[in-house]
Amino acid sequence: MRVISGEYGGRRLKALDGDNTRPTTDKVKEAIFNMIGPYFDGGIALDLYAGSGGLAIEAVSRGMDKGICIEKNFAAIKIIKENIEVTKEPEKFIIKKMDANKALEYLKEDGTKIDLVLLDPPYAKQEIEKQIDRMLTYDLLNEDAIVVCETDKSVNLPETISTLVKFRETTYGITQITIYKQEEKND
Repeated sequence: MRVISGEYGGRRLKALDGDNTRPTTDKVKEAIFNMIGPYFDGGIALDLYAGSGGLAIEAVSRGMDKGICIEKNFAAIKIIKENIEVTKEPEKFIIKKMDANKALEYLKEDGTKIDLVLLDPPYAKQEIEKQIDRMLTYDLLNEDAIVVCETDKSVNLPETISTLVKFRETTYGITQITIYKQEEKND
């Protein structure tokens, strides 16, 4: 596993041993960022189920100002910290050891505004629709925010979630990538 492109391109990342996390493959990671960017001019990325931190690191490597990594598994937090050290810019990352739903409460209290949301929950525990809805209710997303959902290909996410509309959906092997953006407003 490595950083695909940008400032940290080519740097190797560690993954957690075992079945606790499923790191996004380099092929899928590259496809995600080609669909949404591939490069950014600042902003904040939220990786709500960070695992190894690879998606947040990729986002910052490609121009995001900051990556917020949320993970509740202690061993995964250790790997995220090691992977962030590889960037040599730890100040660009925030790591929080907490449950995803508690993290949304924390971000609401903090007043954080997100530009890119990366949702790759454990397949058995998907609450994607509820969590996106909560992000909108808490006003966590900037107007032009992008929400990327990585799921099992059998998961059928709706065309719209509140004010977000499905922008793109692609399948890679057993993985499905669904991307949401704010609905276009007709003035």
